[in-house]
Amino acid sequence: MESKTVEQKLKQCFGDMLVFKSPDNGKFFSALSLPSFMRDWLVMRFADESGQVDKEEVSAYVRKTIPQKEQWKQLQFEMLHNYQSVRFLAKIKIDFDTATRAAFFSLSDFGVPGSKGEAVADWDVIEQNKEYLLAPNEVWGIVELVCEETEEKRNQSILKLVDFIPFCPYQIDIDYYCEARKQFTIEEWIDILLSAIDYNPAGYVSITQKLTMLSRLLPFVEKRVNLIELAPKGTGKSYLFSQISKYGWLVSGGSISRAKMFYDISKRNPGLASHYDYVAFDEIQSIKFTDKSEMQGALKGYLESGEYRVGDYKGVGDSGLVLLGNIDICLMNTNTNMFVNLPDIFHESALIDRFHGFIKGWDIPRMKESLKVNGWALNVEYFSEIMHILRGELLYRGVVDELLVLPKNADTRDTEAIKRICTAFMKLLFPHVRKTEDINKEKFIKYCLDPAMEMRRVIKAQLGIIDSEFLGKNIPEITVVDNNEEK
Repeated sequence: MESKTVEQKLKQCFGDMLVFKSPDNGKFFSALSLPSFMRDWLVMRFADESGQVDKEEVSAYVRKTIPQKEQWKQLQFEMLHNYQSVRFLAKIKIDFDTATRAAFFSLSDFGVPGSKGEAVADWDVIEQNKEYLLAPNEVWGIVELVCEETEEKRNQSILKLVDFIPFCPYQIDIDYYCEARKQFTIEEWIDILLSAIDYNPAGYVSITQKLTMLSRLLPFVEKRVNLIELAPKGTGKSYLFSQISKYGWLVSGGSISRAKMFYDISKRNPGLASHYDYVAFDEIQSIKFTDKSEMQGALKGYLESGEYRVGDYKGVGDSGLVLLGNIDICLMNTNTNMFVNLPDIFHESALIDRFHGFIKGWDIPRMKESLKVNGWALNVEYFSEIMHILRGELLYRGVVDELLVLPKNADTRDTEAIKRICTAFMKLLFPHVRKTEDINKEKFIKYCLDPAMEMRRVIKAQLGIIDSEFLGKNIPEITVVDNNEEK
């Protein structure tokens, strides 16, 4: 019997979740200023059986349904002058005022509200969608707005949210996804994951390049994975952390404060660490920290335990922290101080030790046309939802704990880092695993343990360079039990 191609197996297993991705479509949607997860949703909505879309039809739909910031005045005109309601797709966030018992909304992409109390949310709308709208961060959905006079003052109007439809285009069956993984070899599955995040697996020359690229996804699937990546310019760091998932946040240059990252005392608002799956500091060399000592102290506590204290407030978060920076070719050597250009707060060994692993970004090829996916692939919105759900799956860590044999004198931070990275790799590459017998020992070592050990080894080597206390200290020699051995 003739074996099926990867494309045939993909269509059989994930037919409804596939889109045809091409460089041409990528350029078209980039011009529309839409993130990748929105792009794939539109392709699925408008594509014919061959995966092609009518660009004029899509453009008209986007102009009507997903307005840009410069179209806000037109929407205001319809509400204020024509007394019409307006409906469109946007990011929205709900907040409450305890003093007035009122609910408010904000549309950050349009600068709404322009003044306090201008944008009011109907309580019935919130009640009907509370599991979605009461999320701590912004959510996507179809909003319907009207302009109404306030009850308190005549001739004074407010914007009111009178209807909302969540942007949940897919029903996610995580068990089906995991079961479908069994239909593919590990080599096929790695290529499928690369295609899902818009990269052409044929553009990579080695398994090392592919795994290094996929290691960027570790914070997407495992809570509080903290990583440092230094890479040459043009390897796609910013794209992946800003466009693939709506559950992450990319800080691009500028300044960052403890209030923004953890907790704002004046506004009584938790920060980024409590709202997102990961927070990535891009162009880390250029980021300024407004309160260095306070930020350094807060980072130490958070990276260690996921907890932070600001004043009398004690908060928790599941967000992983990722430092992204460019590196000169002369510093691409793990036996030299690669962190010399990082901001001062990251020159302390006690803080660096709390990062779990290092990504050698120079193992990822510079972006070029041959690296852009061109063919059928999992749509990125579906895949990002899968990764988000996998963060909450606990059984994978239990399997990793059973598989690994730790030396008695092993450093706890080392073992925890290796276990956490191993668990993330298992979620990405072997999501069908439910018990130790489900995974081949050699494959676990090659695709999970060895990469995790190397990522932690680089951190340990850098610690030895910047602090003599760590000089000569290596990561523990961790082994794997035999799958048939009695646990």
